[in-house]
Amino acid sequence: MTPFLRKIFGMNWVLLGISFVLCVLGVIAVYSATAFHTQEYWHRQTIWASAGIVVFLVTSLIDYRWVKWAALPMYLASIFFIILTYTHLGEEHGGAKCWLRVPGVGTFQPAQMGVIAGVLTVGLFLSQFRKLHPMLKLVFTGLIVGGPMLLILKQPDVGMTLVWVPTIMAMLLLNGLPKRYMISLCLIALILMPLMINFGLKSYQRDRLTAFLDPDIDPRGAGWAIKQSLIAVGSGGFKGKGFMSPNSQVEQGFIPGTTVHTDYIFAAIGEQGGFLAGVVLISLFATLLLCCLLTAQQSADELGLLITVGFATQIFFHVYQNIGMTIQLMPVTGLPLPLISYGGTFLVMVMFGLGLVNSVWVHRKALPA
Repeated sequence: MTPFLRKIFGMNWVLLGISFVLCVLGVIAVYSATAFHTQEYWHRQTIWASAGIVVFLVTSLIDYRWVKWAALPMYLASIFFIILTYTHLGEEHGGAKCWLRVPGVGTFQPAQMGVIAGVLTVGLFLSQFRKLHPMLKLVFTGLIVGGPMLLILKQPDVGMTLVWVPTIMAMLLLNGLPKRYMISLCLIALILMPLMINFGLKSYQRDRLTAFLDPDIDPRGAGWAIKQSLIAVGSGGFKGKGFMSPNSQVEQGFIPGTTVHTDYIFAAIGEQGGFLAGVVLISLFATLLLCCLLTAQQSADELGLLITVGFATQIFFHVYQNIGMTIQLMPVTGLPLPLISYGGTFLVMVMFGLGLVNSVWVHRKALPA
């Protein structure tokens, strides 16, 4: 058997299958949330999902250890693109100037590329300097992620900034950073949180936090989307109202049409599919994360372990935050639901990350390069 065929048959087919199913469900979810008013979104989502699957397959066949040559250029390119959002090429959506318009191509969100590049760069650094003193390791890691985080926070995109925190902390913990350092970082973050809320957030972001604590304070303003999302999910009951059911919160536009297919896609799923659809979707994500953790456990070297855990943590945080904010477990931050929410940049980037995870699985028996 040729090496190419050995890689094809050696793929993690469960990971591939779940990724494909989630992409298909994402197209269906976007269609059900937007087809009442336009056909544009699900058509584009279909194209992006197809591109994402191709990226997944190609990345799976390339040895993930080649990432050491691509990590730094990708990291620098993502910072360059994030800086460009501050120019006339940047576009504002939802109060944050975090989108970059490329003439003749369209728009994309560089921050999502930045997180992926950050995982690769930090994974490469930690795997190469495992024996470095913990304090120096922490300082250099902070320098790697600090620049992109501050640039993203200034856009301001708090959601994408927060994604870095659990992702990098998980990688540091697995790399052997003593727990006392992790506890100290958490305590420092808690101490600085009041300053961050009062001086680091925009007024509309503080309103979102207030609405999360008590939506009735501003029921027709910041609390509107939260209350309507809760109504939609609750009205779905056990089996839901049915696919594209009429007279629903989604169909009547009570959930803002600009966010129902992105931030609040789970509310549309919960209303139409009910508790059963929610359980199925969460179970698929749980299985996907278990596949990632199994791959990390079987990885041939520490680089594979770190980037796999980094991507798994990123996906977990996105899922928890997105679903949590639709049922008032988390504040509204605008993070999309991986492979389900409308958006091409994030879908392709997630499939690229999962393709690297699959590459770690395919090359798990190979000796470290």
